[in-house]
Amino acid sequence: MGKGLGVTLPLFLGALGLGAPLGIGLAILRRIFKNFRFFVDGVISILRGTPVILQLSFVYFTLPSLGISVGFLGAGIITLGMNTAAYTGEIFRSGIDALPLGQFEAAEVLGIKAYNMWKDIIIPQVLRKVWSSLVNEFIALLKETALISTIGGTDILKCAKHMGSMHFTYFTPLIIAGVYYYSIVLCIEYCGKYLEKRSFPWST
Repeated sequence: MGKGLGVTLPLFLGALGLGAPLGIGLAILRRIFKNFRFFVDGVISILRGTPVILQLSFVYFTLPSLGISVGFLGAGIITLGMNTAAYTGEIFRSGIDALPLGQFEAAEVLGIKAYNMWKDIIIPQVLRKVWSSLVNEFIALLKETALISTIGGTDILKCAKHMGSMHFTYFTPLIIAGVYYYSIVLCIEYCGKYLEKRSFPWST
C-alpha cells in the first residue's frame, strides 16, 4: 500500500501545484482582459461539463498519437491540474465579484499599480472569502486521484484491489485504503485551518 501512496501523493501535489496557480491566474486575467473572458469561460465550461475520467483517457491515449509521451503520472497531473484550475478559477472569480467595486476604483484613484493592487489588496481579501471552498476543492482533488488506476496507475486504490485479488478478500484492503485517504484528508484540513489562522487571524 505504501507503493500506492508513492503514486497518489505526487499526483495530488503535482495537480495541485499546476491547477491552483493556473486557476487563480485565469480568474485574474478574466477580470483584467474583457476579451479574454469568453475564451476562459469556454474552457472552464468544457472542463466542468465533461467527466474527469473522459478527460484523463483523452490526454493519456491522444497525446502519444501526437508524438507526446507523458505516461500515466504525467497524464494524471495534466488532467487533474486542468480540472482543478477550472474549479479554482470559478471559486476565485466568485470571490473577486463579491468584492465592492470601490476597492478597484480607490486603488486606481490612489495611483496604485495593478500588480501591487492585486498582490496586496485584492488577492488577500479574495483568499479570505473563498479559502474554505478552496480547501474543499483540494480534498475533492485528492479523491479524484483514484481515477489514475483506470489507465494503469498503481495508486492506493489499485494496490488495494491487487491485495484483495491475491488474498481473495477485498474487505480489509479497501478498509486500509480508506484509512490512507482519510488520513490525508485530515492532514489537508489541518493544514487549511492552520494557514487560515496564520494568514487571516481576523476572520476566525
